[in-house]
Amino acid sequence: NLCNAVDQELSDNIELIEMGEMEGAEDIILEAETTIQGLTEKAGELEFQTLLSGEADANDSYLEIHSGAGGTESQDWANMLLRMYSRWAGAHGYKVDLIEQHNGDEAGIKSATIRVTGENAYGWLKTESGVHRLVRISPYDSNARRHTSFASVWVFPVIDDNFEVDVEDKDLRIDTYRASGAGGQHVNTTDSAVRITHIPTNIVVQCQNDRSQHKNRATAMNMLKARLYEAELQRREDAANETHNSKSDIGWGHQIRSYVLQPYQMVKDMRTGVESGQPDKVLDGDIDLFLNAALAARVHGSSDSVEDLT
Repeated sequence: NLCNAVDQELSDNIELIEMGEMEGAEDIILEAETTIQGLTEKAGELEFQTLLSGEADANDSYLEIHSGAGGTESQDWANMLLRMYSRWAGAHGYKVDLIEQHNGDEAGIKSATIRVTGENAYGWLKTESGVHRLVRISPYDSNARRHTSFASVWVFPVIDDNFEVDVEDKDLRIDTYRASGAGGQHVNTTDSAVRITHIPTNIVVQCQNDRSQHKNRATAMNMLKARLYEAELQRREDAANETHNSKSDIGWGHQIRSYVLQPYQMVKDMRTGVESGQPDKVLDGDIDLFLNAALAARVHGSSDSVEDLT
């Protein structure tokens, strides 16, 4: 295959360099070094293709954020994550649509769902599912104490008719309610928002981005099928990981990343050990370092969870 061909060509050119050094042939050495540089770039492209080779990786993505316990501080943290992912998507040329948003009591959000549209959106974002932790001196605490807040992120692919997911009506509970949050001056006048609960799995999806209840229901059904499809992908991956004695730490319920703003500044991924001393840049959407490392760990075998410093 292509990987073996690259490996063989690399070995051949290393031999050429050794031969050129023995014979003092600078031209042979230079040509072989140039070829090796090209092979390095080709290997990088192959690595990229490997990282994004999942059956739904090329798809658009839904990204759902929920604030944890802790009231306003956690709700503000959820909003900071929403901004981080929106900024990341915009910087990479992806289109972001707000599907639903429930505002916090005083600030921030209780929950939000966005759709990220563009090639490989799901492939890049899929390892972000999990619990994200913020440590900072809360601007909402009059005593300026340090607070720890949590928010959960759930990423699942947008699917089309090529992906078959059977959903029976008897397994659904469908509720309508008045929309809240961003949506224009008429957003609260009708019960246009739709919430669908899949009773067997207790998966809940909701949509309120359109004034038409019919359109919101169609979007919510697509989201539900996508969640069920993603759950099946995760089940298959877990089974494969057990086969290889490599249980993945990438998933719902796992604390995957810690963002410390005080007393020091550090963002650390608990799965890969990758860290950044510039949380402002990370929270402004500069997360490629973390995405690349988590994808590589997912493909090549996850490293053990890293002990947190705080």
